Amino acid sequence: MIIIKKAITLQISQLEQLQQVLETELHLISTRDPESLLNLLKTKEALLELVQNQDDLIAQRYSTLSEADKEDEELNELFDFAKKQVEQCKYRTSINQTAVEQGQLRLEHLRNLLLESRAKESLTYDKSGRTKGGRSGKGVNA
Repeated sequence: MIIIKKAITLQISQLEQLQQVLETELHLISTRDPESLLNLLKTKEALLELVQNQDDLIAQRYSTLSEADKEDEELNELFDFAKKQVEQCKYRTSINQTAVEQGQLRLEHLRNLLLESRAKESLTYDKSGRTKGGRSGKGVNA
């Protein structure tokens, strides 16, 4: 029984570390620091693997407990707290996902503005004085 409680406590610690990583990830997304973000993603991936391994260990140990041990109040409180930590991690992940999506939308908008600007710069006039898009001459295209 003590072993499973220690395992859950360790997982709670790992989940708290993951929350910190997710918070840092959001900061790096907002500051657009790709190098640091890539390094952090490696750390996050390793931490997620540790959490998964610990989860497997806890499930294995939990299945060997007696029904009386499964009713232990302290054990159930630890499980509840761990579940809340997982929910916090999911929430922070969704916030980070939204931040990435908004960043991509901003980049797409900027790209469209640049393309529109370039198109306006390439306008020429035809014989009747109307604007016409395209190149002013038959230069070499690269």
